Amino acid sequence: MNDLVLSKKPMARTGMLIRKPIAEVFAAFIDPRTTTRFWFTKSSGPLEAGKPVTWEWEMYGGSTQVEPKIIEPDRRIVIEWDGYSGRTTVEWKFLRQGADATFVSIMESGWTGSGDELTEYATASTQGFTWTLAGLKALLEHGIELNLVADRFPNGPKDPYLDR
Repeated sequence: MNDLVLSKKPMARTGMLIRKPIAEVFAAFIDPRTTTRFWFTKSSGPLEAGKPVTWEWEMYGGSTQVEPKIIEPDRRIVIEWDGYSGRTTVEWKFLRQGADATFVSIMESGWTGSGDELTEYATASTQGFTWTLAGLKALLEHGIELNLVADRFPNGPKDPYLDR
């Protein structure tokens, strides 16, 4: 194990095709009336560049301060928020796939810590954003609220695989 060396800092990265027009998919991340149906439970307002908001996950008793940096309608969202080790950057990109589909990619970067910690943060973030996109897909394509984010940790924000 002593020969494991990181050549660059890990980054969380995931993406998914959503079979809905790009404007509808983009709006789902901007408007908390939609976002609260598949990701966080409460927001102090919509995303607007330069206007901070607070997102809450009431089931976990957690929240984060979000600083929207870039909002390019139907193309890109960039925010800073409270990541696992301090402020990190999250970027969404939206790519039109014909008239009625959108590919959404999400990347998070900027953590600090040991190689083990960085690997854990990137893995957990990738997993979380994958659940988020799957929830969005079910909501927009089928009108179903799957509660994936809440159900990931049914006993609170701890690893359910640990023996108790």
